Amino acid sequence: MTVKETKLKGCFILEPKVFKDTRGYFFESFNQNTFNKLTNQNINFVQDNESFSVRGALRGLHYQTGEFAQAKLVRVIKGKVLDIAVDIRKDSPTFGEHVSLELSEENKQQLFIPRGFAHGFLVLSDTAIFSYKCDNFYNKASESGILYNDKSLNIDWLLPEESFIISGKDLELPVFKAIRF
Repeated sequence: MTVKETKLKGCFILEPKVFKDTRGYFFESFNQNTFNKLTNQNINFVQDNESFSVRGALRGLHYQTGEFAQAKLVRVIKGKVLDIAVDIRKDSPTFGEHVSLELSEENKQQLFIPRGFAHGFLVLSDTAIFSYKCDNFYNKASESGILYNDKSLNIDWLLPEESFIISGKDLELPVFKAIRF
């Protein structure tokens, strides 16, 4: 596995070593010891989540507040998504900046998003199966988010906005300047 830190400190792109032959492929999608060593993190994932979405589905930008903040390790099992992580750590030199990365079943890349980030993704393929590990349990009272099209974030979602499928709940999220921590 190779690991590369993004421009946002603590946010890493992970690329597994894939072994292919006439039967198909094999790769180790996660190894706690390898992950901790290569990222210099001491993360203990406690919850795995999976979603199925259709083209244009936009989920996010979500995060958990306070003691329920979550680090995530995200990947695509089937299809392709544009994955976004926004730094919301008030004391960070990259506060308010984001990284975007295409995750797909072909490239098998993963993105590690530390606590203190908002996260979202847009499905670019006909359908996608998205999987992620969390280092803290979900708590409904601590969920929060940022409106996906906040102009101050300047996120290029790659698809035309009129093609987005967004939940009513996500359409009511606050703009970046109004988020709660």
